[in-house]
Amino acid sequence: MNLKLFFTAPTFEFDGPTNAIGHSFKQLQSEDFDISQMNLALVGINTRGDADMVRGKLFHLKRSHASYRMADLGNLQLGDSPEDTQARIREVCEFLMTQRVIPILIGGNQDLALGQYQGYEQTKKLISVLNVDAFLDMEPEGEPSNKFLNDLLTHQPNYLFSYSHLAHQSYLIDSNQLKALDKLYFESLRLGELRYDIKQSEPLIRMADMLTFDISAIRSSDAPGNPSAQPFGLSGEEACQLTWYAGINEKMTSIGFHGYHPSLDDDALKTASVLATMVWYFIDGYYNRKDTGQFNSEHYIKYTVSFEGTDDTMTFYKSKLSEKWWMLVNYGDNFLDRAYIPCSYKDYVGATHGDFPERWIKAQGKLI
Repeated sequence: MNLKLFFTAPTFEFDGPTNAIGHSFKQLQSEDFDISQMNLALVGINTRGDADMVRGKLFHLKRSHASYRMADLGNLQLGDSPEDTQARIREVCEFLMTQRVIPILIGGNQDLALGQYQGYEQTKKLISVLNVDAFLDMEPEGEPSNKFLNDLLTHQPNYLFSYSHLAHQSYLIDSNQLKALDKLYFESLRLGELRYDIKQSEPLIRMADMLTFDISAIRSSDAPGNPSAQPFGLSGEEACQLTWYAGINEKMTSIGFHGYHPSLDDDALKTASVLATMVWYFIDGYYNRKDTGQFNSEHYIKYTVSFEGTDDTMTFYKSKLSEKWWMLVNYGDNFLDRAYIPCSYKDYVGATHGDFPERWIKAQGKLI
């Protein structure tokens, strides 16, 4: 695939200090550019100049000690319609993921994440999607951004195994829509639950192959550059914590940041700064990945929990490297009919007291 046919160069040239992370991005226009040597790739969807605004802030942030292998592909040439642009996003994401390169999409409205999702179709595998958004976007008709989730759930062919939603605000959504998600055994954490204990989100994030982040989930004082910005929402720090969790998730293979309107931002471009820092934390998380997923190796401790008065047992695994937890779900008679579901220490403790974790019950409902 000739990526240069899909992209144009950013509208600015970076000339920051030598210790800035911007110098660690290999430019698509470089003569020695080789996408197969990259781990991560910025994909600008510069519908409102939004991607370049975020780049301007991101590139000036400092490097860590990681050995970066990152590309900046520039800005995607947009199609004549949102559907055409989605098709181009799909083609680019599909190609990058076959090269084992994680696309980092920046810009546009969240409906464009349908292209990101469609990029997984060629894998012939069921995938898990995580959405961070103050709204559910489940309207059956209307603006594309208002029916994004409805379009994702009804997309054919259907290769969606799991969907999780973080940071929705109860007073902004129809409770019947949440009930519909629950009937499908999908999971959600509303804003209040997440802010009370943000660590609850980590197992849900660790389950995801793909993350799409609508900045409407961030409170207006931290990110005013969104037409749906609310006075309540995630803080900028909490948003960065979520994207760091996403970065260290060995399973995650694409991420997108959407909903930024530079014309609504303040004079200091606060929203662009928050988004840039979120991207920085995703990158930092990626270069701190530890777990292998080889649960029979010496890097994992196996725990078996028995339930008094029954023959039922549950199996948990704890990583010695990261101290994360998983639980084993068997859903058939065949040895291969099993799944390792991310969970928390709290789930393990509950099982030792005789309580089946809700996440285990929902996984059974999806798998059987």
